[in-house]
Parts: sequence; structure tokens; C-alpha cells
Amino acid sequence: MRVAYRDRGRVNDGVPKTIGIRRCPHCGISHPVVIEVWASEGMTPRSDGQESRAWAINMCISCGSMITVAGESGFNSLNYIKAMFPPLPDVSAELPERAQTYLRQAHETKASPDACAVMSASAVDAMLKAKGYEKGSIYERINAARDAHLLTADMAEWAHHVRLEANRPRHADDSDPHISYEEAQACLDFAEALGNFLFVITARVTRGLNKAKNKEGLSV
Repeated sequence: MRVAYRDRGRVNDGVPKTIGIRRCPHCGISHPVVIEVWASEGMTPRSDGQESRAWAINMCISCGSMITVAGESGFNSLNYIKAMFPPLPDVSAELPERAQTYLRQAHETKASPDACAVMSASAVDAMLKAKGYEKGSIYERINAARDAHLLTADMAEWAHHVRLEANRPRHADDSDPHISYEEAQACLDFAEALGNFLFVITARVTRGLNKAKNKEGLSV
């Protein structure tokens, strides 16, 4: 596959290549093959005192989305990338280990929506179990977390929606077995939001309080 593109008035042949990106931040495919659509001619000047960088825009062949990268001039090395936009999704270390694994797999399978939805639901299940809701079905655990006010009524309703979405491919629903990209993204959004609500924000508040207490102790 060769694609012609215009770069500052001249036509070039875009040759598919790998440039050291571990995953496409859009579709999650591993080590994406990309086509360089545009690249700056050397380092771009900065007026804010920050480090100058060279820039390039690449298209992921798998999903057709654009990835902007910044690094050292030349863009010939597999190790040149210093920044990428959008960045790769970051799974918080504050989450339970199993939930981290499922969420990471959900991000990595965004190009396969059925798998993404199932992994997102598994992450939700792992979070509830980490909070002590281990008995019964996931339906019963969601309701128990709602009744204990761990989840709001709206969050529980959303959790049930994610559960039902994941059941479609998991049970090969005869009438509607597959998940759309948008539905899978919604499932992933909820799993991330739930993780932030139950674990990440709580951990940050605890660290903030401890820091404040330590500071007060030192000032006494």
C-alpha cells in the first residue's frame, strides 16, 4: 500500500512503516503500522522556553486515525518519540490488580467491541469483589452495592446496562449478538469512571489528608 500526500507543496509517497508506537491510542492495535502524512523540517522553534521538538502526523493503517508524535529531528529512529497525542490510556495503579488487567485489556481490544465490552464488565465485577461484594451473581452484587450506598441509584442502573451489554456477545444473543464501537466505548467509560469513584479519588483524598496532617505535625 502506497499513499500519495502533499507536504509543503510537494507530493511524496507515504510508505507504511512502524515507528516505535507500542499501541494505537485510537483502536488499541499492538505495534501499529502507520503512514507518515506530514513531518516538520527539523526542530520547531519555541517561544515559551520549553524544549524544541520535531513533529510528525501519522495515520494508523488499522483504523485510519491520525497520531501526532514529537521527538528528535529526523524521525528515522524507532526510539525518537518523546510525546504522542492522543496519549496512550493510562490505567491507574490505585485500582485492584485484577481490575487493572481487565481495564488494560478493554483498552487494547477497542478495535474488537465485543471483547472490549466483556473486559469492561469484568473490570466492574472485579471492583465490586474488591469492595467485599463477592456473593451471588453480578446482578445481585450491583444491587447490594447500591443498597449499601456504595453506588448511587444512577450508577447501579448504568452498571446493570454494562452487564447486559456484555451478556450479548458472552451468551451469543440470537437477536443482537454484537456490540457497536460506541456501545463498547460507553462500557469502558463506565468502568473507568467507577474505578475513579471507588478507588482513585479515595486514594488521592487519603494521600492529601495524610500530607496535610504531616505538614501540621511538622509546624507544631
